[in-house]
Amino acid sequence: MPIRALTNLAAMLAAAVLASTTPLPAAAQTAGTNPPPAARDWADLAKLPDWSGVWTPNISDQNAQIKSNPLPWLPAVQTVISRLEAEEKAGRPKGLWVDCLPLGMPGWMIKSHNALELLFTPGRVTVLGEVDGNRLRRIYTDGRGHPDDPDPSFHGHSIGHWEGDTLVVDTIAVLPQTYLAFSEAVGVPNGGDLHVVERIRLASPELLHWTLEIHAPKVLSKPWTTTRIWFRQRARKYDIAEGVCLQGYRRSGRDSDGFPAFLTIPQTALGNPVPPAK
Repeated sequence: MPIRALTNLAAMLAAAVLASTTPLPAAAQTAGTNPPPAARDWADLAKLPDWSGVWTPNISDQNAQIKSNPLPWLPAVQTVISRLEAEEKAGRPKGLWVDCLPLGMPGWMIKSHNALELLFTPGRVTVLGEVDGNRLRRIYTDGRGHPDDPDPSFHGHSIGHWEGDTLVVDTIAVLPQTYLAFSEAVGVPNGGDLHVVERIRLASPELLHWTLEIHAPKVLSKPWTTTRIWFRQRARKYDIAEGVCLQGYRRSGRDSDGFPAFLTIPQTALGNPVPPAK
């Protein structure tokens, strides 16, 4: 390579290195970027309410609300719901969450039998759920808005702000396939245009009230509000346990090379193992 070309290449590399190490101007740092948290940002977390520990749901209250606080289904949807209720009563429950897809919003927060944790970091509250690793929500509290054209996902896009000791969360862009349900056998996909507003607060030192106002115009005749109750568990025996949904669809065995492996168990449409052939 000619000396001049080598000199030009060296100059380009040097410029690239300089550009990568030179701090951005203050205006550029705030325009669509995430600046690193300052010591003050970490200190401010101590001013927030204490939501540490593991939280377990009040399942009895969830079940009681099936009758005391029914969802206002549209008439056509109510026909489907009545059929699903009849099938469940007859011992043939559909099984809404048997394919190992995430429960998504708002199903996870409405119908959960598993514990969760809440982590505070500068500009974000993270919700971590037991069972599958896909039970994870990021609630941005750094003042950002929703994207103009968000990509739909199972848990949607959540932004939040504090009103005193209450975290107010606004969630949009949830996939239309996620279930709106009051039991594990009775519910329908939300259909799209789902909008959820949550208000989360400590009702007492060891009790969390998680109120959801759900707008689902494709399936509900009006917004529906429900409060879910979570108990704080501080004992270490309540540590979050790992669980992998798909592991339940497999049995331990060995592959054709003799190595330990998870072997597939055939499933019915309801998520139950296929009975062995006679």
